[in-house]
Formats: sequence, structure tokens, C-alpha cells
Amino acid sequence: MSSDWLSFWDRPHSIYVNARHKDVHYRLVAQEITKEIVAHKPAQQARVLDYGSGEALHAEIMAAVATELLLCDGAPSVRAAVAARFADSAKICTLAPDDVERLPGQCLDFVALHSVAQYLTAEQTRGLFALFRRLLKADGTLLVSDVIPPDVNAAADVAALLRFAAANGFLLGALAGLGRTLLSDYWRLRSRLGLARYSEAAMLDMLSAAGFAARREASNIGHNQTRMAFIAVPR
Repeated sequence: MSSDWLSFWDRPHSIYVNARHKDVHYRLVAQEITKEIVAHKPAQQARVLDYGSGEALHAEIMAAVATELLLCDGAPSVRAAVAARFADSAKICTLAPDDVERLPGQCLDFVALHSVAQYLTAEQTRGLFALFRRLLKADGTLLVSDVIPPDVNAAADVAALLRFAAANGFLLGALAGLGRTLLSDYWRLRSRLGLARYSEAAMLDMLSAAGFAARREASNIGHNQTRMAFIAVPR
């Protein structure tokens, strides 16, 4: 991740319009990633990596179906908060990106990369795919989700957020929060740096080049169904 984006995530920001938004967002993401873990590792014997986990407020949901859950985030302040939140958990461990790179080969059963690729260059994303291919067992699974197609713009993100807010009781907060976001560092960074976008074919090609057999899922992880999710397995 570029130093600009990493610096943004490492300090307080207004991406989540209020505590309700943050809570339901992280709960939904955790629930839907958990469904994917169970679908591919039904025996509940999975060692799972959530790469770019963010604050992971409800990681305990994922940990309940895993033997071990590794949470990795590049922002030191986020990582410290996550480590403190789950300090008493025997199943949850917090790692820095450098720690993940030092893991031994074929040590993971499931990797989730949710809402990360848009903040990386294509070269950085290819590097992560190569890393995950090394770390996953032969029967492991990679989930790449919240991938933005080329034809999806900021207006679609706003519409998805408002629908999510209306369904979860924070519509007024979302309307006020959108105004704050337009004046925030996030919007300035998004306008200056842009977000990485991939067509379905381009993402499948990248995964294939890294040694995966991949397919697009019927639905995305999280509230924004204008974005895409992919399941990939080593080949």
C-alpha cells in the first residue's frame, strides 16, 4: 500500500459515519467470510489469514470456525488496537505484513483479502497473490473480495452505502457522514491517487498467472454488490 493510503488508515478517519455503521459493517463482513470458510473447510480445521483485516471488530465470528485466525494489517495503530482487543483469545493472533512474509510455505488453509486490492498497485496485488500461493496448502482457498469493476464509480458507492444505512438504522448518520467524507483526506486521496479497478477477466488472469484456478462468486462480501468477489484455489 502506498505511504499516503497507509498513513490515512493509521490515524482517525471518517470512513465509518458513526459507531453503528462500523459495527454492522464489520459484523456483516465477518459473517460472510465465515460462510466462505465453512463452505470450503466444513470440518472446522482451518488456519485462516485475514490480510488487511482493519479493526476486525467481530473477528471472533471467524475464529469460531477456525483452529487459528491470523489478522494482518499494515497500519501500526490499527494492528495495536486489534492485538489489544483479542489479547485474551487463544485462537486470534495479530501480525504485521512482514510477519506474514516470514510464514513457512503451505501453512494456511484459507486466506481472505477483502477491500484491499483497490488501494494497491497491480504490481503489489500480483505480489500478494504470489505470496498467498506460497502460503496456502494444496487444498487451500483464497477469497478476494470487494474488487471494483472499471465501470463502477463513486456514485454507485454512495447509493450502496445509503441502502445499507437505511436497512440498518443509520441513514441520517450516513447523510451527514457523506458530507464529512467529501471534505476529508479520504476523498482528497481518492481523487488524487484513484482506486485500482479490475474487470472480471483481468482479475481472473492475475490469479491464474499466480498459479490459481479462480472463478467469480455470485455475490460480493459486504454491502456493496456493485463490486466483485473471487474464489481461487492452487493448481
